[in-house]
Amino acid sequence: MSRRPFIAGNWKMNKGPRDADALAVELKRLLADHAAADVAVAPPFVSLPAVIARLQHSGVAVAGQDLHPEVSGAFTGAVSGEMLAQAGCRYVIVGHSERRSLFGDTDATVAAKLRAAYRAGLLPILCVGETLAQRDAGQAQDIVAGQLATALAGLPLDQVLQLTIAYEPVWAIGTGRTASPAQAQEMHAGIRAWLSARYPREVPATVRLQYGGSVTASNAAGLLSQPDIDGALVGGASLTAESFRDIVAAAG
Repeated sequence: MSRRPFIAGNWKMNKGPRDADALAVELKRLLADHAAADVAVAPPFVSLPAVIARLQHSGVAVAGQDLHPEVSGAFTGAVSGEMLAQAGCRYVIVGHSERRSLFGDTDATVAAKLRAAYRAGLLPILCVGETLAQRDAGQAQDIVAGQLATALAGLPLDQVLQLTIAYEPVWAIGTGRTASPAQAQEMHAGIRAWLSARYPREVPATVRLQYGGSVTASNAAGLLSQPDIDGALVGGASLTAESFRDIVAAAG
């Protein structure tokens, strides 16, 4: 089965409403013809309304960067999946390594957020990945398998089929270091093998695997040419319309 490429840009804590709107204007112009790939961007929460309004009818979807597991309540500063869906988001990032390392999200928290995304009708991008110490210790595959096992435990098949998994080696995020295409492919093949061992054939054939970790316009083609890499979760390079366009083009 041929999986349609999926490129998502995570703007992190960058681009307030005015700057986000300006970037969205450029993206709408430059990505007017991106028929070969699905594309999404994830602005900060305060910029979601501006970006969603600007990208209407453009074919570029919008994602939340995180969500709280609960629907509502006394959780100051948090945003629920239902709020994201009501705002017009289609996707949400779950378990990004910065949420795990900086904000204390555990594997159990990530699992709860994944279920909250489905409850709200959002399509989750589940992030998994190992630290440099874990890779150097030869634990990379085991760490990622454990993250997947906790996150996906008990999920019904129809939800698993809607999942996007983003492999983001923690040591390559924001550092300028990138896993080589061979390293990235090895982990992506391992993730697909993990899925194959636990689910019907349609799951590994359908679920899209993104690579995230200092993806740029210059290295995207090499990464995206690998047989098990179906797209990219792009950080800093998604903050410039031209570089993001070039990454999207590399997926075609």
